[in-house]
Amino acid sequence: LEETKLSLSFLADLVLKLIYYKSDMTGAEIADEITLPFRGIVQQVLEFLKREEYAEVSGSKGYDEGGYQWLISKKGSERALQALERDQYVGPAPVSLDRYNQMVLRQTVGDLKVGPNDVQRAVSHLVLNADLINKLGPAVNSGRSLFLYGPPGNGKTVLAKSIVRMLTGAIYIPYTVIVDGQIIRLYDELNHRRIQEAPTRSGGGLLSTSQPLDDRWVKIRRPEIVVGGELTMRNLDLIFDPVSKTYEAPFQMKANTGLFVIDDFGRQSMRPMDLLNRWIVPLELRVDFLTLQTGKKIEIPFDQLIVFSTNLDPKDLVDEAFLRRIRHKLLIDFPDEKMYYQIMQRECAARNIDLIPEAFVYLMQKHYIGAHRNLRSCHPRDLLDQIVDIAEYFGARPALSRQWIDAACESYFSEL
Repeated sequence: LEETKLSLSFLADLVLKLIYYKSDMTGAEIADEITLPFRGIVQQVLEFLKREEYAEVSGSKGYDEGGYQWLISKKGSERALQALERDQYVGPAPVSLDRYNQMVLRQTVGDLKVGPNDVQRAVSHLVLNADLINKLGPAVNSGRSLFLYGPPGNGKTVLAKSIVRMLTGAIYIPYTVIVDGQIIRLYDELNHRRIQEAPTRSGGGLLSTSQPLDDRWVKIRRPEIVVGGELTMRNLDLIFDPVSKTYEAPFQMKANTGLFVIDDFGRQSMRPMDLLNRWIVPLELRVDFLTLQTGKKIEIPFDQLIVFSTNLDPKDLVDEAFLRRIRHKLLIDFPDEKMYYQIMQRECAARNIDLIPEAFVYLMQKHYIGAHRNLRSCHPRDLLDQIVDIAEYFGARPALSRQWIDAACESYFSEL
């Protein structure tokens, strides 16, 4: 029990709330629900509840104590209601903040190092020039921050998301963290990709002696959190739910030991300078400070590779002090004609469309050179999608005919 860093009183309330909502649970089922072993912990908690007349055995589904079914008493219901007034959390037992911070530092993203082959594999689905690839690797190895900027439509967002392929390996995060009796929900099914492991329990919630793992921790792939214009200052601090009376961890905490992409930087409702003021210390010292409802500040590691992606001029967004704290700045510019052709080749192959050189020359001369239009990396995909739409309408096989190239470009590049 002492190894959980949780008090007997806290665990008793957690189990009581569980039995209050669902009567006749067995000891093994309770152990599975709160992700703690029956022997040595849940067994001791249930003995306490029985001794204090908060709960009693109502039946059995087995021959050992793990199969005993438990029913809450009137006295126990009163205590459960008092516990529910403090918070309505029922689920896996939390871990201490100190233990969480230690685990983040043990699994730090800064320990990951990539080489040219790793970067090549991660971006093999993209067409990039060699100079950009060679700059990307050191940026990832820094484990700090990266600024991707340049005109829209050239793959900044796709490139940013590709970085997670370089952040190999799995990590462990807790379902929840406890601070001064306050529960912070960390594990997020929407943003964390769980890795299924072999069961660590041997029948009825009993901890296996061959694999003594702490099931309060979830094995996941390194996080990949991507936010855009919806990002607000509220999302960067603990979010208190007045109904459950628990906290939701902010994005940067969920992204610890992984990747945090801020897409369309400068388009958020908050000013870039507000984000600068919020993160100027974390970017420098690699620690962040969050605030509880009580006003207490808690310290957590700020350990993720942060990627800012923007179509705007960085100098128009933030001042020199902020840019200085971002280690690497990469310009994602318009592709040249050779890169554009390579992208077109890939997109045509994906749609089973023949890339006829004469058709490509026609496209370049009429709709780019003649129209004084910049090449963009997204154009081959979008124009071919237009041609596929046209072909489906006429019940024909998609092809790069001059007629359909003109129709696609007229629709796609139409000046509104």
